[in-house]
Parts: sequence; C-alpha cells; structure tokens
Amino acid sequence: MLKTLDPKDWKNQDHYAVLGLGHVRYKATQRQIKAAHKAMVLKHHPDKRKAAGEPIKEGDNDYFTCITKAYEMLSDPVKRRAFNSVDPTFDNSVPSKSEAKDNFFQVFSPVFERNSRWSNKKNVPKLGDMNSSFEDVDAFYSFWYNFDSWREFSYLDEEEKEKAECRDERRWIEKQNRATRAQRKKEEMNRIRTLVDNAYSCDPRIKKFKEEEKAKKEAEKKAKADARRKEQEAKEKQRQAELEAARLAKEKEEEEVRQQALLAKKEKDIQKKAIKKERQKLRNSCKSWNHFSDSEADRVKMMEEVEKLCDRLELASLQCLNETLTTSTREAGKAALEKQIEEVNEQMRKEKEEADARMRQASKNAEKSTGGSGSGSKNWSEDDLQLLIKAVNLFPAGTNSRWEVIANYMNIHSSSGIKRTAKDVIGKAKSLQKLDPHQKDDINKKAFDKFKKEHGVAPQADSAAPSERFEAGPCTDFTPWTTEEQKLLEQALKTYPVNTPERWEKIAEAVPGRTKKDCMRRYKELVEMVKAKKAAQEQVLNASRAKK
Repeated sequence: MLKTLDPKDWKNQDHYAVLGLGHVRYKATQRQIKAAHKAMVLKHHPDKRKAAGEPIKEGDNDYFTCITKAYEMLSDPVKRRAFNSVDPTFDNSVPSKSEAKDNFFQVFSPVFERNSRWSNKKNVPKLGDMNSSFEDVDAFYSFWYNFDSWREFSYLDEEEKEKAECRDERRWIEKQNRATRAQRKKEEMNRIRTLVDNAYSCDPRIKKFKEEEKAKKEAEKKAKADARRKEQEAKEKQRQAELEAARLAKEKEEEEVRQQALLAKKEKDIQKKAIKKERQKLRNSCKSWNHFSDSEADRVKMMEEVEKLCDRLELASLQCLNETLTTSTREAGKAALEKQIEEVNEQMRKEKEEADARMRQASKNAEKSTGGSGSGSKNWSEDDLQLLIKAVNLFPAGTNSRWEVIANYMNIHSSSGIKRTAKDVIGKAKSLQKLDPHQKDDINKKAFDKFKKEHGVAPQADSAAPSERFEAGPCTDFTPWTTEEQKLLEQALKTYPVNTPERWEKIAEAVPGRTKKDCMRRYKELVEMVKAKKAAQEQVLNASRAKK
C-alpha cells in the first residue's frame, strides 16, 4: 500500500493508515503515534532499503515522504484536529424518518454515538431506551439542539497562504479560506440539526409523553370542574348562611343604633338642661349681686358681658364660675367674673385679628396677581404666565443654567414681544409660588378657556384641577429622574432604535421603576431642552455677530 502512494498527493491520503494506525484512528495516543512512526522509519527509511538493494527514487518522490508527512500531521495537535475533522472513514449520513419507523433505538443510537466525538463538552448524554424518564429525554434533546461542535474544516483549504508572493495575496487567500470554512461549518450544523429533528419526530417516547400529558391535563380539567362545582355549591350554601347572618346582624345593629340614638338624645337633653340651668344660675347670681355695679349703665354693660359668657363658656367652666360666685364674697365673685370676662374678650379679639390678617393677605395676593408684580415694570399676560408655568415644569431643578434657559424659551415662544431676563423669570416664579390654590386655579382656568375657544376642545378634555397642573407639571405623580435612571434611559434609547417593534415597552423594561409613559415624557423633555439650548446658543452667536 505504501509503495502505491503518490508523495505529491499526500493531502488526500489516510495518515492513520500510512502509520499503520487505521484500526485505532482518532483514539490513538501520542505515544502510539510516536512508536508507529519509529517502526515505519526503521523499516522504510531510504538508507535501510538502499542497504537491502532496493532502488530508491530521487528527493521527495519516494513514498517515505508520505510517512514523514503523516507523522508531521498527527504529532501536531492542531493539525491532527484539522485532519480528524475530515476523517475519510467517518460516516456523515443521517437516517431518514422512514428508516426508524419500527426500530428507532437501533437506528439512531449508533448515529448519535458516532457524532458525539465532535462535542466540546464532556459527558455526552445517551439516547436511552423506552424506560428513560422525561427529564433524561428532555436533557438529551436539549443537549443536541444546542450542540457545541469543535469540528472545523481548515484541512480542506484549497489555497495555502505560504505560497503567496505578497502580503495582499496572503490576505486574499485567508479571506477565501475563512469563507469556505464558515460555509462548511454551517452545512455541518444543518446536518446535526436534521439528525436531531428526525430523531425527535420519530422518538416513540415523545409520543408517549404527549399522550400522558394530554391525559393528565384532561384529568386535571375534570378534577377542576368537579372542584369548581363543589365550590359553587359550598359558596351558595355559605352565601345563604351569610345572608341570614347579615339579616340578623343588621337587625341587631339597627336595634343597637336606635338604643344608642336614644341614649345620645337623653345625654344631649341632660347636657342642654344642665347648661341651661348653669346659665340661669349665673344670671341669678349676678342679679343677686346687682350685677356688681351701682349705676344703670354699668349694670347693662355687665349684663351684656354675662350673656357673652353664657354663649361661649362650656358646662365645666360655667359650673366652676357658679361655684365661685356662690361660695365667695361679693368682691371675690366680682374679681372671678371680671377675670373670666377678660379671658373671653381676649379670645374674641385674637380671633378677630386672625380673620382680619387673613383678609388682608388675601387682598394683597389678589393685588399681586392682577397688578403684574414680580417682573419689574414689564406686565405679564395670561399667556405669558401659562408659558412660564410650562417652562418651569419642562426644565426642572438641576438643569444647567436653568433660569437663563427658561428665559430664552419664553423669548422664543412668547407672542407678547417682551424680552424677559433670568431675574424677571425668577421673580415671577417666586410670586406664583406664593399664590393660594384658588388664584392658581383662576389663572390656569382662564388660559384653558381661551385654548378651548381657539381650538374647539371639549370641556371634558382635561378634568384635572388647574392648581394641580401647576403644582405637578406634566404628571401629577412626577418624581425626579436620578442619574442612574437617566443613564439607563439613554442606553435603552441606543439599544432600541426607532424601527424596533414595541420600542417603548422594551425601553420601560430596561429602566426599573419607570413606566412607558414616564420614559416617553422624559424623552420629550430632553428633546425640548436640547432645542431650547440650541436656540439660546444661536441667540448668543447672533448677538456676537451683530456686535462684530
């Protein structure tokens, strides 16, 4: 056999057969390969054969070159793996579905055993038999559907880059070889996938598992129906019992309420009688002392003060005062009475001052809201106030040069033609924060009515209170975006471009704690901020050009 080999066609030769290892092949160890090569050299070396009188061919034309090439390929792990990947004795055939109709395990088991040699992972699962559990079968097909093969086809490269004359030619050869290898690798994986698909469709255990699963589901369905029927019967009985118990409880509760109402009424009547009695007692005590005065005018005034005490004092205070008047002298009783009158008058005076202060503050706020204070000599229209509210919500705290950006935004979008500075905007924003909710509602309501007239919006278009819109901005449950959330949003916007299906749902999933609407709203805010910043930069640039 060795003498029939063509040394120039060494690449198409079986290197294991050349070294006499055809019976061992890919299972041969390096020691066996080395020993086989040594035996071949001792027997077929040109010097040995020449000494025995055998004619020797010149140079690399002698068949001993094939032995040298075979040892070179098999002693190098990388080259040996490349040759093993295209082993000419390996059977690449895949059984069809019809072949394994009656003898599935006898047909497919050796095929999977044969192909397991290409696995990168050790402990390749076996096909098993009819008694294999569902977990074992599932693990087997999961392994082969995700098969990780080390088989590669570099040995079949048609061009050798070492033969190239220049670097560009070597690159071109490498590119061609990579493309060919990738195509052959793809065909190999398709072959493995076809093998697994055929086995899965023919596997009698899969059919058995499906039938068992179907029977199990039907049994569960029947059991659920029976349980549901029994549950409904039990619920109906329980409902009837609850209705009866509720009726009895309601009757009992109504009776208790009636009794409590009667008791409360009695207590209230007793309280009224006691207060009425104490008031009358206070009047009689004061009358018995001639209202602690000798002149008619002072007596009338004291009678008025006593009536104030009767109206404002509680039962306990009245009883205490009456006891003091009854048990003490005229002077002591007069002092106690005057002290009580002074306390009541002081309380009434404080209440009046607080009411007056509230009225003054309300009128002052009203004057501020209608007089346009907070922006110097520049008046603020309702449209400008609404635009300011929108800008404050659009550019939240933390925005770089926030008030300059808000001022530029208003100067761009305002129709009044008045140029606002950052100082004007800050002053007006502070004055708006001091308004009470009713005034904020009035400002927003006027602007919204005007918008409805201009655009024909139905009254139900916005049911939120105007003050709520001003306080909370675009969303009443708004919470500031943290730096981490902003980074996650920016990364999600890059990951899911505009043409991504269900883009905003995926972006919301990438930002924990934020909904789809939150992400869309934040994106619009960022766009508005960028536009406003560009507009501000353009204004600065135009101003600098105008100065030049």
